[in-house]
Amino acid sequence: MGFLDGLRGGREVDFDSGSAASNAIELTKRHNRVSLTKQGAATGNLRVNLTWRMRTSDIGGSQRESLLRHPFKALKPPEVLGHSQSMVNVDLDLGCLYELADGTKGVVQPLGGLLGDVNAPPYVKLSGDDRFGSASGETMYVNLDHRDQIKRLLVFVYIYDQTPAFDRTHAIVTLYPSNGPRIEIGLDERHPQARSCAVVMIENVKDELIVRREVQFVYGFQGELDRLYGWGLQWGRGYKSKADR
Repeated sequence: MGFLDGLRGGREVDFDSGSAASNAIELTKRHNRVSLTKQGAATGNLRVNLTWRMRTSDIGGSQRESLLRHPFKALKPPEVLGHSQSMVNVDLDLGCLYELADGTKGVVQPLGGLLGDVNAPPYVKLSGDDRFGSASGETMYVNLDHRDQIKRLLVFVYIYDQTPAFDRTHAIVTLYPSNGPRIEIGLDERHPQARSCAVVMIENVKDELIVRREVQFVYGFQGELDRLYGWGLQWGRGYKSKADR
């Protein structure tokens, strides 16, 4: 790519496979999209994973540093934090607004038990609800073998009922395609009062599947994300069942 190509708008950047140590692509404000089609990863099940780690207030602390820049940090043992009043108690949930090629729209999320289906419309399935930021986190599957029936998917994260604390969690959404490197989107921008975040858009554009970083924080819930992206659904207050809590 020539020097001037990087200055021209409208041209998509072709990413390589990341470093050998991390085998990951990090989507940033500057490099905010990647083509699953060009990566040869537009088939099979796309796994979308949300993980976070509760932490103490880190005034003056550094932001999350990408393993792409510091791959040997993966070998460092995780920091052990003792329980104290300053620990963050937050329940992050993973969800997805979907729009299919036939115009069908809806949402997949833990609230209301709207867990979706991976083998039938909407071809998106949520597996489990992690309330404590465990190593496995929350996982969603997208069946890309039905990509022709998918118009756009907006993956989002929201705080269910605790105090807003996005800026005090190491939240990361990672996409694991069937082929090629994983794709990481960090939610490490400081929006202390935000309750929801539109993380990434997966869109079918002229038979090409594009993954685009959004990271748009809002102070409301799913209805506000809906209005921001023009989904047009009707929203009401939802609650988790006791079995989900």
